[in-house]
Amino acid sequence: MHDRMDTHTHTIASGHAFSTIRENAAAAAAKGLELLAITEHAPCMAGSCQGIYFRNLKVVDRHAYDVELMMGVELNILDEQGRVDLDPATLRQLDIRIASLHIPCINPGSREFNTEACVNAMKNPYVNILGHPDDPRYPVDFTALVQAAKEYHVMLELNDNSLRPGGSRKGTKPQDVEMLKLCMQYQVPVVMGSDAHVDTDVGRHDLAIGLLEELNFPEELVVNHSVKMLKDQISQKASGL
Repeated sequence: MHDRMDTHTHTIASGHAFSTIRENAAAAAAKGLELLAITEHAPCMAGSCQGIYFRNLKVVDRHAYDVELMMGVELNILDEQGRVDLDPATLRQLDIRIASLHIPCINPGSREFNTEACVNAMKNPYVNILGHPDDPRYPVDFTALVQAAKEYHVMLELNDNSLRPGGSRKGTKPQDVEMLKLCMQYQVPVVMGSDAHVDTDVGRHDLAIGLLEELNFPEELVVNHSVKMLKDQISQKASGL
């Protein structure tokens, strides 16, 4: 499987990660990636950067070490209405936006509550990726998520860090299998993300690739195989603005 990008990484700006933008970019180049997204945690995550950080990303060169950079955010979904923690004017300035459920920012609710929160976040005209929807602490209706992803042009993330033993999200594989089978059924694209918090994890998708291969998941539905496909997905979402 061709793997040309990592769409989910963090730097020291997130407060609990340990590398810089350029260190992450150098790691991406060393692994032969063509594109790297820097997606810092949004302000409601303790210790992360505030809105002014995201509004000043215009000063960052979008290429380093022959790797194209996208400067974005991992938003926190805050409630059942799918509200997130950056305003539309700030989101408009970013290249890519992930929205995720995080324990410090929203308490797990019922299956219906969690699903509604995710679906409403996907309706946000700026959200491109639903991050790690496999967290067993947040049970969801995957049929509803996959159908919403198709309707609102959102990529569902297969998060490699979720699949790692000892990670904060335990027992995610059954959820990932269910999601991937539904994505095949409804022809909904997925995107692999390392969720790297240190440069040595940038581009680390081995467990995600292993699961995709185990399920014979079609490469044409894996966004990582084509930078053009990623940009087309983002443009398709933006066309609704």
